[in-house]
Amino acid sequence: MNKNQTLPDTIFYGKKVWESIAEAIDTKQPSSVFILTDTNTKRFCLPVFLEHCKIKSKPTVFCIEANEEHKTLETCLSLWQQLLNNGVDRNSLLINLGGGLITDLGGFVAATYKRGISFIHIPTSLLAMVDAAIGGKNGVNFNHSKNQIGTIVSPYKIAIVPSFLKTLPEREFVSGSAEMFKHGLIASRNYWEVLKQTPMSYNEDFSGLILQSIVIKNNIVAQDKFEKKLRKTLNYGHTLGHAIESFMLINSQKKPLLHGEAIAIGMILETYISSELLNFPKKDLKEITNVLLQYFPKIYFSKDEINSILTYTKTDKKNRNGKVLFVLLEEIGVCQTDMQVADDLIFKAFDFYLNF
Repeated sequence: MNKNQTLPDTIFYGKKVWESIAEAIDTKQPSSVFILTDTNTKRFCLPVFLEHCKIKSKPTVFCIEANEEHKTLETCLSLWQQLLNNGVDRNSLLINLGGGLITDLGGFVAATYKRGISFIHIPTSLLAMVDAAIGGKNGVNFNHSKNQIGTIVSPYKIAIVPSFLKTLPEREFVSGSAEMFKHGLIASRNYWEVLKQTPMSYNEDFSGLILQSIVIKNNIVAQDKFEKKLRKTLNYGHTLGHAIESFMLINSQKKPLLHGEAIAIGMILETYISSELLNFPKKDLKEITNVLLQYFPKIYFSKDEINSILTYTKTDKKNRNGKVLFVLLEEIGVCQTDMQVADDLIFKAFDFYLNF
């Protein structure tokens, strides 16, 4: 795969990534440069950035707690105040160095401060590299619902540095692979076939699979930036996955799930629903479930908990006129969007998942 033919010039990837990002910053000539990190990336990734990315302006560093619970408007208020206190003007540049929490929140802060300042994403997690940092979606959670407040504003540049993945705990790495599996299932059987046979652990060869995932998402977004039709397919597994993630986050008796862990459950559930409504092949349903359960341990949900999860689907961003809408599969690589699903079928999907 020729990277130059498949990635836009806004995404840097490869051996010269540091030189490319430094040149892009110097070309922009920002009045000031700021870096947003979390407590993990400040420790493990910021020193690498400062060593390798030789920029003329000395950056100021902001740091937030590395926890999804801090992906809120309250955190934004704190960061907006810090930007104001530091004299950040409309020609300043914010570099978001971190995982999906940082790219989502940092992009939103930049897109809204003084009606928008430029920002760069340098994703450090697998999830952020293949999904969160790509496509221009920025936002925060609100009232315990995922990404309810946000913008669609593209970053000035994105720099992909796969070696950052060496700093990830195994659980975080595997979580990010859920979005890669999703890309295969909605867009490319060939990619799915390769992924299902590849161990989900970082090595140099894995970088090629990351690139393919970025290309799949970027190609979809390039055709439908504001999610009128095709981009909706990227929400496969997310209607129930986001609801599960929100439910687990606020339920004190449950251990919170990482985003990819919840989406993996959502994909199994929504693939079962696809088999019932769109005749998605049972053989593929079984294979997908086996592959995902290999990496994402099964979570038990009671009937009452499933009812609670269903209430969270009512706030899903894809809903229209009060109707909960799903992305379902006809076959691997072929999707239907804006599908309605009866609650009793969702319960059957959970029954399939829990008893598989």
